[in-house]
Amino acid sequence: MFCFPFRRAALLAAAVFCAAAPLAPAQTKPSSATSSPTATPANRQQLLLANEVKIDQLLKKLTLEEKIAMIHANSSFTSGGVKRLGIPEITTSDGPHGVRPEHGRDWTLDEGVNDSGTYLPTGNTLAATWNPALGYAFGSVLGAEANFRGKDIILGPGINIIRTPLNGRNFEYLSEDPYLVSKMVVGYIRGVQDQGVSACVKHYAANNQEEHRNDIDVEMSERALREIYLPGFQAAVQEGGVNSLMGSYNKFRGQYATHNAYLMNDVLKGEWGFKGLVISDWGSVHNTMEGLRNGTDLEMGTDLSLMYNSVDQTASAGMPKLTPALYDKFFFGTAALEAVKKDKTLEPLLDDKVRRILRVMYRTNMMDGAKRQTGAYNAPQHQATARKVAEEGIVLLKNEGNVLPLRQASKSYAVIGANATRENSLGGGSSQVKAKYEITPLAGLQKALGASTKIAYAPGYKIARGQQADPQLIAEAVAVAKAAETVILVGGTTHGYDYKVWSDNAYDAEGYDKPDMKLPFGQDELIKAVLAANPNTVVVLMGGGVVDVSAWAGQAKGIVEAWYPGMEGGNALAQVLLGGINPSGKLPLTWPVKLEDSPAHKLGEYPSTPGNPLKQTYKEDVFVGYRYFDTYKVAPQFAFGHGLSYTTFEYGKLTVKSSGQNATATLTIRNTGKAAGAEVVQLYVHDDQASVKRPEKELKAFEKVFLKPGESKNVTLNLGPEAFRFYSETKKQWVLEPGQFTLQVGSSSRDIRQTATVKL
Repeated sequence: MFCFPFRRAALLAAAVFCAAAPLAPAQTKPSSATSSPTATPANRQQLLLANEVKIDQLLKKLTLEEKIAMIHANSSFTSGGVKRLGIPEITTSDGPHGVRPEHGRDWTLDEGVNDSGTYLPTGNTLAATWNPALGYAFGSVLGAEANFRGKDIILGPGINIIRTPLNGRNFEYLSEDPYLVSKMVVGYIRGVQDQGVSACVKHYAANNQEEHRNDIDVEMSERALREIYLPGFQAAVQEGGVNSLMGSYNKFRGQYATHNAYLMNDVLKGEWGFKGLVISDWGSVHNTMEGLRNGTDLEMGTDLSLMYNSVDQTASAGMPKLTPALYDKFFFGTAALEAVKKDKTLEPLLDDKVRRILRVMYRTNMMDGAKRQTGAYNAPQHQATARKVAEEGIVLLKNEGNVLPLRQASKSYAVIGANATRENSLGGGSSQVKAKYEITPLAGLQKALGASTKIAYAPGYKIARGQQADPQLIAEAVAVAKAAETVILVGGTTHGYDYKVWSDNAYDAEGYDKPDMKLPFGQDELIKAVLAANPNTVVVLMGGGVVDVSAWAGQAKGIVEAWYPGMEGGNALAQVLLGGINPSGKLPLTWPVKLEDSPAHKLGEYPSTPGNPLKQTYKEDVFVGYRYFDTYKVAPQFAFGHGLSYTTFEYGKLTVKSSGQNATATLTIRNTGKAAGAEVVQLYVHDDQASVKRPEKELKAFEKVFLKPGESKNVTLNLGPEAFRFYSETKKQWVLEPGQFTLQVGSSSRDIRQTATVKL
C-alpha cells in the first residue's frame, strides 16, 4: 500500500507513494480453534461449518446499505462494521517486518501512544536465512505484536518475485526463486495466524517494479506466470491457509490486477479455492463494475483525486479532514449501491464479498464476543528472534585469506561509512516501523569490543540524493584507515526518507525504483581509496539488494552483505565479523556483475516498452535470476545460494531412489573444519531431454543443516511430481514428461558438489 507524506504540501502534491535451532518468540495462544495449531482437523472443520451458518443468518439481517458499508474503508486503516448486529470494523496495519506507527483515522500520526515495537529484519534478510522455521518465528513475533496493538489484519508478507535489481521494494520481498519463496512464506503466515491475527499476502500479482506501478500493463507468457510468479501465492493459499490477500496496483494483460477476472476469479478463487478476503491495495480499485464482478471484496484507499477534491482543509493542522461522506465516493461506496439497486444480479456477488469479510472476522476471533489474547509487545523473546534472523541472514560473500573473522587482538579499529551510524527502521514507505531501539553497526562493534578497544570513526560520504564523492570526507576516512590495524567500511544503500522527512532521497523505498545499480553518494571512490590506504579492510554492505561492486570487489579481501538487519542488526553483525557467530546466510537472489547482465534488462523490458510507456513485456519468460545466468552461461558477481562460512563442509555421495513420479535423494554432510556452523544443502533439478526449453537447473529442495566440528548428518530430500513438471501452454496444464533427470546438490547454483540421475 502507499504511505502518505505528512506535510500538507507534499500531501496535496501526492501521487508520491510510500505498500542452531531458531529461538522461539513469546507465544500467545489464540482462543479460536480455527487458528490454533493444536486444534484437530475435525474440530476445525466443525467450527468452520458452524461459522458459515452464523454468516448465513447475518446476511439475512443485513440491509443493502449495511452490506455496502462493509465493503469499503471508513478511515485510513479500517473498514466499516455494522454496530446494530455486533459486526465490528476491521482494523489493518502494515507489516511486513513490524507493526507500523499508529495512525489516526485521517492519516495523522498519533502522539503519546505505545507504538515503538520490534523492528524485525526485512524480508530479503529472512529469505537469506534459508530457514523455514525462522519464517514461523518471524511471523509469530509480528502476529503477537499486531494482536497487542489491536490489529485484525497485518498487511504482509510481501512475496513478489525479485525480477530487477532496481525495484524499490526488493527489500520487502523474499527471492527471485518461487520455490524458496513458497517455503519461507508458509511459516510466516502460520506464525502470524497462530497468534489470532490474519496475515495478508501481497501484492497479487506481477507487481515487480515501483516505477509506473499505477499504470503499467504487464504481459507475460502463461508458463512464466505459472512457473515463476504464482507459486508463492498458491503456497500461501493452499499450504499457509492465508486469510486475506492484497491485489496490486498494476494492470495484467490489459485489466487492473485488483479486479482482474482471470487472476481473481479464475485462478485464485476458482482453481485454488481461496475462501478468504481479497483486499485492494490503497487506491488500486479503478472501476465499480469490474470490482464487483471480478473478485475484489474490500476496497481500501481510493483515487487520490477524489480525496483531495473532497477534503475539508483544517488550517491548524495543515491536513485534510477525512469525513464519512468522503468514503461514499469510493468505487464501492455510493456507486456500488446504485449499481446493485439497478441490477439485482449483482446482489449475490455483494453477498459473497460480505461473506468473505465475515468469514475472516470469525477466523480472527472478532465475532460473538470472542476473547482474543492481548498478545505481547517488544518482548525480550521478540528481540531475540530479530537478532537470530539477522545472525542467520547476514551473508559472507568473500573471505580472501581468511581475513574474517577479525582478530580481536587488534590494537585499533577504524569504522568508516555513513551507514555505520544510520538507523533504518522509519524508512522505506508503508513498511516503516517505529523501533523501541536500533543497534547500528558502530554501536554493535563498540559493545562487542568493549571500552578498552580503540575505535575511530569517519563517515566517508554524505547521504543525499545526487551526492558525489566528497574529497574532504574521503581524505578524512583515508587518514583514519591508515592509522588503524583493521578497517570495517559500512556502506550500501538507504531507504532515503522517513515518516517525518519527505524528500527525493528514495533508494530502497515504496513508490520509487533505483536509478541504477551503482553505489550512491560517491562510495566507489571512497572504498577504492580506503582499500588502497589499508588492505586489511572488510566492506560491509547494507540495503535492499544487489549493487554494482565491480569497481573494487577484486581488491577487497572481505565482503559482507548485511541487508536491513533490524533492531538487533548491529549486535548480529559484530558477532559475525568477530567470529562469535559463524555466518550461514545464503543469497536468495543472483548478484549480477552489472545491471545489463540482469535478464529483465538484457532480454526483457524495463521500465516499459519504448514508445509505449504503459506496456511491460517479460520477454525473459521463465529465465529469471539464476535460471538465466546458469542457462545462458553469464557469470554472476555472486551466485544464487552463495554464502561462505568460517568452517568447511564435505558432501558425501548422492544416492537417488525413485517410485512412480517421486524421488528421494540422500547424502551425508560433514563439518570438516574447526568451528560449528550451518550449511544449506541445495538440490537443483535438470530435465535431460524436454520438449520445451527449460532452465539449466531449478531449485526443488533444500535443508539447513547445523553441525559441530567433525559432526556428520544424513540429509534426505524428497521430490514429488511438481519437482519435475513444467507448464505446457499447448495443453494448458502441468506436464511431467517421462525420461531422465539429473539431480545436482551443492552449496549454491554455481557450486555443485554431487550429481546423480533418475528416470521417471
